[in-house]
Order: sequence, then C-alpha cells, then structure tokens
Amino acid sequence: MASEKMRVVTSTAPVNIAVIKYWGKRDEALILPLNSSLSVTLHQDQLKTTTTAAISKDFTEDRVWLNGVEMDVEQPRLQSCLREIHRLARKRRSTDDKDAPPLSLSYKVHVASENNFPTAAGLASSAAGYACLAYTLARVYGVEAELSEVARRGSGSACRSLYGGFVEWRMGERADGKDSIAQQVAPESHWPELRVLILVVSAEKKFVGSTAGMQTSVETSALLQYRAAAVVPARMAEMIQYIRQRDFPGFGQLTMKDSNQFHATCLDTFPPISYLTDTSRRIMHLVHRFNSHHGQTRVAYTFDAGPNAVIFTLEDTVAEFVAAVTHCFPPESNGDKFLKGLPVKSVLLSDELKATMALDPTPGGIKYIIATKAGPGPQILDDPHCHLLGPDGLPKPTV
Repeated sequence: MASEKMRVVTSTAPVNIAVIKYWGKRDEALILPLNSSLSVTLHQDQLKTTTTAAISKDFTEDRVWLNGVEMDVEQPRLQSCLREIHRLARKRRSTDDKDAPPLSLSYKVHVASENNFPTAAGLASSAAGYACLAYTLARVYGVEAELSEVARRGSGSACRSLYGGFVEWRMGERADGKDSIAQQVAPESHWPELRVLILVVSAEKKFVGSTAGMQTSVETSALLQYRAAAVVPARMAEMIQYIRQRDFPGFGQLTMKDSNQFHATCLDTFPPISYLTDTSRRIMHLVHRFNSHHGQTRVAYTFDAGPNAVIFTLEDTVAEFVAAVTHCFPPESNGDKFLKGLPVKSVLLSDELKATMALDPTPGGIKYIIATKAGPGPQILDDPHCHLLGPDGLPKPTV
C-alpha cells in the first residue's frame, strides 16, 4: 500500500521461448490456439518485464505507460485483460466473507511497464508483458484464480510466462476455452546444466506482426492445418519425455525441426511471410556444422517470429560455441558489450573446428549475445523503491 487511498503492486515476469511452436488460433476472440505448445522460461536476471499497477478513487481514467511512453488504454487486448480481471474480482467478492472490507471495482487503474530488452523484436516481449500485467492486476484486485485466461487474452503465449522452468500450454477442446491453460512440466531446477544464448540479429520492430501473420497463415496455409492436427500432438509428448529425461540431443533436434516447420508454414502462407534473414540462416548453418564437427547435437537453434536466434546448449559447451559465433560474426565496435548476461569464459577455437565451419566472417551480423538459463515465474517486488509509479500514480521520472 502506498497510501490509504492507493493500492500499489509491482511484479516482474519472464520471457519464454517456445520449443514446440504456437502459431494460429482456432478462436480469435478468446485467443485459443490451433495446437498445444511448449516453452522454456528464461531467467529474469537477464530478461524480464517489470509492471506496477495502482488503483485509487482519485484516478479519473485508466492509463497505461510502456517504457515511459503513454499507450492507448483502449487497445482491445488490454481492455480484454482488464475485463477478465474485473470479472474474477467480482466473482471472488460475491463468494467472500461479507464482512471482508470491499475493494471498489469502480476505481480506475494506472499501469506502468518496462522491458529490459527490445520490445516487439521477436524476443517474446508481449508474452512477458501480458503475463506481468495479469499477475500484477490479480494482486492489486485480490484475485487468486487461475490466470491463464487473463494473460492469454492479451497475448496467447503470455500464459506460458506465468510459470517457471518448462511449461506446456494445452490447446484445450472446450469452445469457451476454460481448458486452454498453461501448466508446468518441470521446474527450472530440473535441468541446471541447460543454457540459453540469444543472438540478437536485429532489435527493429517486425515487418509483419505475429497477430496479423498468424491470421493469414490460418486462412491460407494447408501446411499449418496439417501441422496442428498430425504433427504437433506427437511432438508434444516426445518433447516432454526429452525434458524429463534431460536428453539434450533429442531435445535439441526436435527443437530445431519444430522451428524449421514453423517457418515453413510462414513461407506456405499466402502472401508468404519471412521472418528469417540471411544472418539467421548463417546461424543455422553454423549450428549444424558445429554439431557435425562434434559428431552429436551439442547446440540447437530456434527462431520465433523474428530474425533473432535462441540457442540451447549445455553449460560445458557454451564457451566454445560463443567463440565460434564471435569468429563467424566478429563484433564491429562493441566488443566489450557484445556478450551480456551470464559470464562466459574465453576459449580458443581449434583449427579443425574453424575448417569445419567454413563460413566467411560477417562483421556486425550479430549485434550482441545474451547468455542466460531457465528461470522462475513471476515475482512480487516488495521494495517500494521498485515501483514504477510515484505517490501521485504517475510514472517516476527516469534518472
């Protein structure tokens, strides 16, 4: 509580990266997916959204700020999240102890949100953002219900960011979507050796957004329909087994195959959608040649709806692969800032590996690398200094 008349909650939520992809909806209004999906939640020490929500009888209108810029509060998905939270709050209030102090749902809400990574650049910013919004609003309004539906109304994959570790979003079968929820497959502690490298190729906003791209794919791609019905169900079961057994070669190969099929459905869309760039494809070649050199799958790529590569590997392979990336994509001018996140020791590449890679260097092809690992779900920040909104309910000035 910031004061008697303003309730304030701040929380953080993680980015998740799908290894079995979600692409396409069976219901646009409820945001219900054509197929189930599975993701790895990334650690918030490196990638997170922070959101502060405040309600007060003194606020005259709902207001929202993202990275310091005021946004249109009438944005349909934002309104959908707010309506769903209000519905759950009313439901809780009607079943609660009548002596409990009422919390007025007529109070307007102010929300400020910040990402510590590029927004809308294919780094799952909307998933982290809407998961954080749902989680924070739920705490402000005293809602303790399953939040998958609230987060999903903002961004489908946001429901997977409500949990840490390895998370399944079940497509569900019901028309009302009540069984389309996220569930944890394994906690982040399950596979401590697993590491994640994000190779940032571009931090620019996507040419074709995910929502528009999905809709066109559903309308025009026969491959997408086949994938959802005939391919994904078996892959989900297979991937869950690989995770439970900590089988990296199986996990890595299936992750790459599913990424490739997702991008194949984008090309099968009419007009075709291409999120990958020449640099993206060079990264794919590098991964396959690196694995060929070692005679086994030691690294795996996946690409969401953007050119940035997400690489999965194990702790004992990180240093050599980062050296390989740096060899093939020398940093142009930010050598000291090229590698962010978890520390990675410097190693020399063997001449044999350089010969196997056989890729001409592309200076500046990769802007920077973020080294991270699997991490927990949303967290509450109790320190008032962490609030993004001041006592007046407006964003704190940036220093």
